[in-house]
Amino acid sequence: MGDTIFGKIVRREIPADIVYENDDVLAFKDLNPQAPVHVLFVPKRALATLNDATPADAELLGKLMLAAANYAKAQAFDKDGYRVVVNCNEHGGQTVFHLHVHLLAGRRMHWPPG
Repeated sequence: MGDTIFGKIVRREIPADIVYENDDVLAFKDLNPQAPVHVLFVPKRALATLNDATPADAELLGKLMLAAANYAKAQAFDKDGYRVVVNCNEHGGQTVFHLHVHLLAGRRMHWPPG
């Protein structure tokens, strides 16, 4: 597991408001929310960026997306809609180099995102 803040959260070395967990994915509320609902879904096995994923990681990437969708359904904001975002590297807005999926909901999203 990586030594990022997200790796430390997965290992329970740093507290977080955990809202979802399965064997492969941990999700917790973002400390700097950009929407009324802002949850980060991280794989328990660290990948630094989406660029580091290989075909062998396809199942894990799918599990991240399904975890976000399952959470949206369980929280009943799936009907109104939500946004799922993966940032990659500096110009993509990635600040923690442990691959993660942002789930944003609770307000109308705009395009382009900025």
